[in-house]
Amino acid sequence: MRGYDGYLIDLDGTIYRGNDVIEDAPLFIDTLNRKNIPYLFVTNNSSKTPTAVAQQLQQMGIKATPEHVWTSSLATAQYIQNERNNARCFVIGERGLVQALEEAGLNITNGNCEYVIVGLDRQLTYEKLAEATIAVRNGAKLISTNADLAIPSERGLLPGNGALTSVISKSTGAQPLFIGKPESIMMNEALKRLGTEKQRTIMVGDNYETDIMAGIRSGLDTLIVFTGVTSKKTMMTVKQKPTYQVDHLSEWVNKI
Repeated sequence: MRGYDGYLIDLDGTIYRGNDVIEDAPLFIDTLNRKNIPYLFVTNNSSKTPTAVAQQLQQMGIKATPEHVWTSSLATAQYIQNERNNARCFVIGERGLVQALEEAGLNITNGNCEYVIVGLDRQLTYEKLAEATIAVRNGAKLISTNADLAIPSERGLLPGNGALTSVISKSTGAQPLFIGKPESIMMNEALKRLGTEKQRTIMVGDNYETDIMAGIRSGLDTLIVFTGVTSKKTMMTVKQKPTYQVDHLSEWVNKI
């Protein structure tokens, strides 16, 4: 085990569950702050702005500013801006995605567009799907903030962004480009923002399929914590193991 210069940290299942902070998460973040180790919360949530995420964390006793938050919306906006500045985009998504695209200087349009961008949209209508489908058939590039098929809620598992994206993909035959975890696109941009070397940065999360695989695909060391999605039993069956495993984040505090 070696110390790390930077941490990329998942949120849901790692820092909190729904509206409840996970025990030991405040201590974990306080330790990073006390030792002046930079960290970035990396989330597939495309609906919230960094400010909203930071406020939620602050209310839970987690030290965070908007600069500590890296969402799939921000990563998507950065990717498109790098590929085509001032691009015309048709958007399915909520405030977090729209704001990220606007702040990147991209143009939101309902007409002729170069990109169709799909994020979680709880006000989704058939007409939005129809417009997106037509645009993709006319040559627009299909980009999705993340491939999550289901998302946890107090009501149980609900349709995720990957499920919504599949409607457009299946209808048009177009393969979407996914940006969020476990894709390396989001992770590489997060590393740039964090400013630490890949070999000296670790990814921390509870979900093997998204968080840990994101780290593995990006060449990062990984730490899985069993406070969320993935169980110890599941970990016994996977071929690519995380670098480290802990039951609770408190077990890692003395290793920071």
